[in-house]
Amino acid sequence: QVQLVESGGGLVQAGGSLRLSCAASARTFSRYTMGWFRQAPGKEREFVAAIHWSGLRTYYADSVKGRFTISRDNAKNTVYLQMNSLKPEDTAVYYCAADPTARLRVGLSGSDYEYWGQGTQVTVSS
Repeated sequence: QVQLVESGGGLVQAGGSLRLSCAASARTFSRYTMGWFRQAPGKEREFVAAIHWSGLRTYYADSVKGRFTISRDNAKNTVYLQMNSLKPEDTAVYYCAADPTARLRVGLSGSDYEYWGQGTQVTVSS
């Protein structure tokens, strides 16, 4: 069983920055495509960003493109989400997710991911 533990959430003013981290217990983390999703109160969970297991491809939701950056450190079994120029509409619980299949395709849907973290709250005040 793979465990994912997010950290780095908190309260920040609009325009500020946060860096989320997700540490994975997987021995073969380097073969896992990793994603970040978020869910705001009363809304559906939505895709935020993903990074292919190779590290060579990244994908972003249009709403965060140019502001958020996903990266990974395989030596630390950790994926990061650097969030800059935060807006109140970025307020949500952020979840990291892992796809252990080492496939070529990067999933942009929650159903593409097998393992999930418990989530970390990000609140952006106006």
